[in-house]
Amino acid sequence: MSLEFLGGFKLTFEHLGRRRVTRQYPDEKMPKQPRQHGRHVLNRYEDGMEKCIGCELCAGVCPADCIYVRGLDNPPDHPVSPGERYGYIYEINYLRCIHCDLCVEACPTEAITESKLFEFSFVNRADAIYTRDELLVDDAGKPKALAWEDWREGDDLHTSGWMRATAPSGAAAYEGEVHWSGELGYGVRAPEGGQSGRRDDARTGMMPLRDVMEAHLVPDDIPIEHRGIRGKMLRAQESAQKKRAKLTAARRRRAEAKAHR
Repeated sequence: MSLEFLGGFKLTFEHLGRRRVTRQYPDEKMPKQPRQHGRHVLNRYEDGMEKCIGCELCAGVCPADCIYVRGLDNPPDHPVSPGERYGYIYEINYLRCIHCDLCVEACPTEAITESKLFEFSFVNRADAIYTRDELLVDDAGKPKALAWEDWREGDDLHTSGWMRATAPSGAAAYEGEVHWSGELGYGVRAPEGGQSGRRDDARTGMMPLRDVMEAHLVPDDIPIEHRGIRGKMLRAQESAQKKRAKLTAARRRRAEAKAHR
C-alpha cells in the first residue's frame, strides 16, 4: 500500500529536476514563426506612392467578408498610386477576420500583407474596424503602432513570408525568384526560397526542411552521418548545445533585467 502511495508522486518527482519552461509573459515571449499571420498593413512603393489600386479583389476573395474597399480615380495633379485608381476607403473588421491571408494572395500589387503582430485588443467595437489611415504605413514605411497594440522587434519583418516562396501560379522553376517590387523602408524583401538553392535564411528566418524535420525524409535523403547510433549521438549533442545556449541567454536576460531595476 505504501509503495502505491509513493507511486502517485512519480510524475511530480520526475519534473522536479527538469528545467523550467515558464516564461514571464508579456516581458518574455516565444520567438514568432517566419510565416506568422498577424495584423495587416497597407504598403507603399519605395518612392512613397501607395501600392493599393482600389481593385477590391481582396474584399471579393475574403471568406469572412471582413474587408470593405472603395476605389477612386487618381487626381491628375497629385496621384496617390501609380495606377488609374487608388484605395479611397479601406477597412478591415478584425472581429470577423480569420487571418487566412487570401487577401494577400489575391492582391496583384502586394499592397496588403500581414505582419507578425497578433497581440492587440480593443476597448470598444469601433476600434476593431481598422481604417485606411491606420493600416497604411507611415512616411518611413513602418506600420503605425496603435495604443492597443503590443509591437515587438521583428513583428514587421518579412510580412506574409509564405506568399513569397514561389512565383505566381506556383511554378517550381521560379522558386526563390523575386517577382515583386520594393517597399518603402524595407526595399525588396527576400524570397522564402522553399527547398531550392536560392535561399537567404538570414533575412527570412527560415530553415531547410532537412535541418528541422529530418524524420519526415526518405532514408536516401538522410545524410549517412545522421543515421543509426552515430546519428542519435549527434542529435543528442545538438540538443545539449541548444539547451546550454538557451540557459546562457536566460541568464543574460535576467542579469540585464536586474541591471535595469
